[in-house]
Amino acid sequence: MDMAAPRHIKTTCPYCGVGCGVIAEVSGTGDVSVRGDESHPANFGRLCSKGAALAETIGLDDRLLYPQVNGAHTDWGSALDLVADKFGAAIRDHGPDSVAFYVSGQLLTEDYYVANKLMKGFIGSANIDTNSRLCMASSVAGHRRAFGADTVPGCYEDLEVADLIVLTGSNLAWCHPVLYQRIVAAKEKRPRMKIVLIDPRRTATSDIADLHLAIKPDSDVALFLGLLRYLARSGALKRRYINGHTTGFKEALQSAELLDLYDLVRRTGVAGATLEQFFALFAATEKVVTVYSQGVNQSASGTDKVNAIINCHLATGRIGKPGMGPLSVTGQPNAMGGREVGGMANMLAAHMNIEDAVHRERVQRFWQAPTIAAKPGLKAVDMFRAVADGRIKALWVMATNPVVSMPDAGNVEAAIRNCPFVVVSDVTAATDTARLAHVLLPAAGWGEKSGTVTNTERRISRQRTFLTPPGDARPDWWIISEVASRMGHGAAFTFSEPAEIFAEHAALSAFENDGARDFDIGAHGTIDAAGFEDLEPFQWPRTKQGSSVERMFTDGRFFTPDGKARFVNVQAPALAATEPGFPLTLNTGRVRDHWHTMTRTGKSARLSRHYAEPFVEIHPEDAARHRIGEADLVRVSTGLGAILVRALITPRQQPGSIFVPMHWNDQFASRARVDVLAASVTDPTSGQPALKNVPARIERFVAATYGFAVLRRKPTQIAAEYWAIAKCEGGWRVELAFAANSDDWPAFVRDLVGSDGEPAAYSDSETGRMRFACYEDGHLAGTVFLAREPVAVSREWAVSQLVEGNSSPRTRSAVLAGRPGAGGIDRGAIVCACFGIGANEIAGAVARGCTSVAAVGAATQAGTNCGSCRAEIRSILDAQLAAPAAAPRVVVPA
Repeated sequence: MDMAAPRHIKTTCPYCGVGCGVIAEVSGTGDVSVRGDESHPANFGRLCSKGAALAETIGLDDRLLYPQVNGAHTDWGSALDLVADKFGAAIRDHGPDSVAFYVSGQLLTEDYYVANKLMKGFIGSANIDTNSRLCMASSVAGHRRAFGADTVPGCYEDLEVADLIVLTGSNLAWCHPVLYQRIVAAKEKRPRMKIVLIDPRRTATSDIADLHLAIKPDSDVALFLGLLRYLARSGALKRRYINGHTTGFKEALQSAELLDLYDLVRRTGVAGATLEQFFALFAATEKVVTVYSQGVNQSASGTDKVNAIINCHLATGRIGKPGMGPLSVTGQPNAMGGREVGGMANMLAAHMNIEDAVHRERVQRFWQAPTIAAKPGLKAVDMFRAVADGRIKALWVMATNPVVSMPDAGNVEAAIRNCPFVVVSDVTAATDTARLAHVLLPAAGWGEKSGTVTNTERRISRQRTFLTPPGDARPDWWIISEVASRMGHGAAFTFSEPAEIFAEHAALSAFENDGARDFDIGAHGTIDAAGFEDLEPFQWPRTKQGSSVERMFTDGRFFTPDGKARFVNVQAPALAATEPGFPLTLNTGRVRDHWHTMTRTGKSARLSRHYAEPFVEIHPEDAARHRIGEADLVRVSTGLGAILVRALITPRQQPGSIFVPMHWNDQFASRARVDVLAASVTDPTSGQPALKNVPARIERFVAATYGFAVLRRKPTQIAAEYWAIAKCEGGWRVELAFAANSDDWPAFVRDLVGSDGEPAAYSDSETGRMRFACYEDGHLAGTVFLAREPVAVSREWAVSQLVEGNSSPRTRSAVLAGRPGAGGIDRGAIVCACFGIGANEIAGAVARGCTSVAAVGAATQAGTNCGSCRAEIRSILDAQLAAPAAAPRVVVPA
């Protein structure tokens, strides 16, 4: 029988807001592989480690395949009827504001559009908000205050033609690696390009920085006020631009003049000479792009930070021109698309304003809706407060996991558990939020659904279907439309395919739009299915009359009533006092190879090799003060709760500050949901939570026994005070710690391994070390290492034994030893996830004569794909070259 020819489908990556083009190749046997799309203008073929591993995350393990009601499988009709009945009853008995949708930047624009239309135009409430509130709301608010609309002025090309790039609150190397690599390539071509990094941490991004300002948390407003003051005093202002195209400059400058250099040093913690070096560089360089992300946005002063940055660009006329402007880098693949359709509680569709009666009437008339939301709805934090106090009677969560990602996550969990009716539509059955739902609805995932997403530079790209949805999974837009129909609104939700939704969305953007609104893609208002299938990536606006626009504000006109940009008079926030009992500042964020709450990346063994367990970065001084050693376990706590994570002692942190990743949840670790520690403090303008500056304390967790296990089968439960589990090749790897010793360790091991196969064991009563292994048909079913101190075994080598034959006595002896025998290869902790290159292999290449990152790459392939590991390669290289006679010792979290 002839095998079908491979299919090649152009689609878009579902991770960050870079919006990389991806080509999915489906073989004749149905196997999927992915590579970067060289023709896509966002990435030109580059992919980061997460994008390169996409084919490893589309398996059906943990998939939600059928509708469920109270844990029991049911059919679509019954589930949808119940959802419509419960939401309808709540609206009838308690009013439209008694229901809410909490949606996601993981949705496609068409899903978002239908959800927003149902809530605001047919239910009549604005209680729809999105997890984009957690990442981009301050940027939205800052744009609207300054420009009159949520408009990102520039494009990615600006990063390549700028002479100075200021990266503030953005670990671009790990969080947006493809953009980072575009900057690296540009700097290699033009070494005169300068990079300034503004970040409390010395992140991987500092590897390319010419200047690093390690500011105190939340001192960004003061820093950029100081810059504005310097610009005015150094003659760098563009007075003609200020007078002709802006208002409010005088008041903004008066606030900046209140801070002298002494005040700036005190507030930022940066030496005066370093501050003046940055200010002088900014003033003297015409082509400046300021890139900012969550370190700016996730703050109680986030909107003011955004406007302080924009003020400096307006004051120098550095906006709307090649290589100039503020660039807000979005965190999710469709955060921008959600903003376009009005998916936030304080917005209307097509960038219209919910506070504007004319806009409300226009949208209502276009939709032919019976009503329209008359006021902003509840933003995310307030929404879950309303769930907690009973104002919200019915909640629908779509494609997100707020029990892990929301601040005050413990109380969010309790609120959802006690809500009278909760619906979750998702691809995964076992998220921390899904387990609290009364109704679970199986949504189509990446590769199974069709629609559009919008990236950071306003570029709309297609996501295309190349997989058949498994089980009863359906697209989110279909699910929402079916509920709308059952609620009596079927005539307005007759969509049969996403092309129809996109066409309506595009038509609304152009409806009675005479150029007063920034978002206009009216050129596609009559698109059909064939045109939608063939749609190439384009930047908005794309009106009926014109082509796409790369840069906004090139003519100096903005979307305010008088066409002028607004300087916003911002004030430096008061210096925060140390909270008694919580002397440290907790910062949260992302790591290189994981994404959000790991529901996708947790399926990839490759992506768990760099960091396989949750950790806390601690400066050596703080570690010594708290008697915490390398690889100890640490209890991190605030007034709200506590978590248990591994210590990573590193000078990347400032003394007094710690960092914990946001990704780990109750599916992958015993106690690592870091957002249980963060209070629901928000920016007063944007409603965005402050997740970067949380008072905290740390203490060493005293374990009686530590453990490490490699298992062929995933354990159903783990009886340990601390555990962290990660997918590995052939099975699972588990880190363990116990507060007390067991009376029967062999029984614990049998339960953990889940096998009664052929055992092997070793113990040393003097050192307290114990090793157990179990074999089935000559292959390792599991091995468990226990010790009084953090277990010192070659983890990568131990993991590799799951896919190796283990029949010989010599091999089994090595398994119990936890390291390869003579002639064996120990890669060490993985540094390069793309090619699986370990620290020991990199150190070995240096020992053989490699003296540069490029040389290490040529010898090992490390750092030659996405490049995100180059900073770590450089640190290993520098350490080896500085101490060539010393035995290589590289500490990287397993």
